[in-house]
Amino acid sequence: MEALPHPLLVIGKGLAIDYVNSAAEDFFQMSASVLCRHSLLDVVAFGCPLIALVEQVQRNGTTVNEYGVELSSFRFESTKLVDLYGGPVAVGDGSVMVMIQQRSMAQMIERQLTHRGAARSVSGLAAVLAHEIKNPLSGIRGAAQLLEGDCDESDRTLTQLICSESDRICKLVDRMEIFGDERPLQREPVNIHDVLDHVKQVASTGFASNIKIVENYDPSLPPVPGSRDKLVQVFLNLVKNAAEAIGDSRKDGQITLSTAFRPGVRLSVPGSQARVSLPLEIAVEDNGSGVPADLIQHLFDPFVSTKPSGTGLGLALVAKIIGDHGGIIECDSRPRYTVFRALMPMASRDGTTRTAETTEQDEAHI
Repeated sequence: MEALPHPLLVIGKGLAIDYVNSAAEDFFQMSASVLCRHSLLDVVAFGCPLIALVEQVQRNGTTVNEYGVELSSFRFESTKLVDLYGGPVAVGDGSVMVMIQQRSMAQMIERQLTHRGAARSVSGLAAVLAHEIKNPLSGIRGAAQLLEGDCDESDRTLTQLICSESDRICKLVDRMEIFGDERPLQREPVNIHDVLDHVKQVASTGFASNIKIVENYDPSLPPVPGSRDKLVQVFLNLVKNAAEAIGDSRKDGQITLSTAFRPGVRLSVPGSQARVSLPLEIAVEDNGSGVPADLIQHLFDPFVSTKPSGTGLGLALVAKIIGDHGGIIECDSRPRYTVFRALMPMASRDGTTRTAETTEQDEAHI
């Protein structure tokens, strides 16, 4: 049980904690001796589903599994999404063994595949809009301009309104046309630190001139296979969103750009047996107002925005570009702390993406 990578607890009578393994110590950020001096009621939040699961197993003597449970504790900075597995211990004294499996990484990949599907839907919609809306709009705008010369002053306001609204719709369609670009990505090894330095320079001299930008880089990070211009577009968008979340009035605003090597993440390639390793983590963190909890699940979906005047296409485009590079992106947010993490593959010597099998040989040397 000590060797298991998942938190394991044995709960006795009165919800007393009789045993925890080392993974449970890490999970609850408490030592085994401290945990075993308390009951489950002292460790998890009031009304936590884990308590109900243990009581159900003790009452019925049967195995109970629950999936996608939010687990809260005074030791956690935020709730954790977990799967719970509980069953009676064979000794028959009412003890219950509970295993906890955290779903953060699995959920991240599952959400990212959903984001990619949503981006593909917008791609088809963008192609339709480009052909079926822009052409009629140009005719409507042209007709309004012709009418404007023959109208009196009161009617001219209406023709100008037709022209301005037509221009606004055309701009929205132009932004959506980006999603319709299905051309293969021209990949080359890209130094992600050069990308972040360029983004920092643009931000510091423009929209984030009043915000402190901190660098926390791993200098040994290998190149990313992809397009430098598109990666600049991604992280410039994320930094701009961070600056807008902080606002102009804050004197303590800070954006942190960080990179790290995180081996162990694998993503299956659809339609093949290959697995891609995603060991490169690039993060953009800010101390702004945060993302509302009801939007965090849908943040990368098209037309979802936290800004009153936002179109909701910026982060959808970010998810598409990261997906085109073979990576995944996820957001974690609470008040005064928001971080966007992009997990990206490594580049081989010819600039292509390394599979999991080829990367495993290199991870030990980095």
